[in-house]
Amino acid sequence: MATKSVLIPTLFVLISTIIYGQQSGVPYRPGDRDVPEWPDSLFVPSELIDFEEADRWKSAPGNVDIEKAPLYDDHTLPDQYNYNGTSRRFQWDRIAGFLYAVDRVNDQKARWGVLENYKNEHDRPPLPQDYEHDDNNIVTDKYGVMRNQSVPVYRPDDRSVPERYGRDGSLVEILSEEEGWYGVENINYPGQWVVPDDYVRPLDTERFGTVIVVDRTNQNICMLEHSGGKWLVRSMNPATTGLHRPPYQYETLAGIFVLQDKKEKMMYLHDGSDRIAGYAPYANRFTNGAYIHGVPVNNPTGAMVEFSSTLGTTPRSHMCVRTATSHAKYIYDNAPRDKSLIIVID
Repeated sequence: MATKSVLIPTLFVLISTIIYGQQSGVPYRPGDRDVPEWPDSLFVPSELIDFEEADRWKSAPGNVDIEKAPLYDDHTLPDQYNYNGTSRRFQWDRIAGFLYAVDRVNDQKARWGVLENYKNEHDRPPLPQDYEHDDNNIVTDKYGVMRNQSVPVYRPDDRSVPERYGRDGSLVEILSEEEGWYGVENINYPGQWVVPDDYVRPLDTERFGTVIVVDRTNQNICMLEHSGGKWLVRSMNPATTGLHRPPYQYETLAGIFVLQDKKEKMMYLHDGSDRIAGYAPYANRFTNGAYIHGVPVNNPTGAMVEFSSTLGTTPRSHMCVRTATSHAKYIYDNAPRDKSLIIVID
């Protein structure tokens, strides 16, 4: 399969630097860049975004402007706040690094796609080259990605056995196409790979203008829209992410995902049964069965609930991200399917 030189490998270096905890920059007040602050308008100069091969970006606009312009202002959190005796915050420094990467993605004018295998709709993927079983007989590849609802990813020179799995909802650049296969680059990890074409849905998307950031450490969520050369903060709210308690509960997965689907009411089941337990309102799916949604209602016909005291406290979901129901509706109404990215950070 023919390959080509693309910018995504460098994007991976930038994104992985941010994902794995190296600080990407410090927010400064425009006009006063000596003392970092948490103002309504943030400026992250390019020289403070630290990643390998940074010289590749010298010809590209390198600054990130983030401006607070809320359109949803209920249950709003400040930049820094306390929870149960600990300090929490919105990590604008790391968020700015991801937005910088999204800007570079948007600059490429590439052909984008999304990996798909929700509920194993394209069949359960074959076992990879190296894999493990946990105590609950859950199969993962050597990188810890679960087999269930994932996508088989092969080396271009060996299509007999998958090298690894790709997570449902992952953003990929489509590099090439041949009968039965796509050559892709996954935004979440390095390398050029081939994937059976059933598992890749090409996107009719040139730019991703909406980004929703979920912070697993601080249990908060914010939504931003790109307009006029700036990233405008539309909401800043408490959120509750997934708790690792297999076999029915799992942590919300970290990474960059495409907003794939929406349901006004997402019905959910009692653990280990086929009985409907209730519903989650205004659900926005981004990977596997993980949705951003409103407060769950433990009654299939019950009235919606606006808020819960557990929001923004500690993880307790099954993999989803809970937020206030009116906030979930705001996302549901304003984050376009296939044109919005969900970024989950620590």
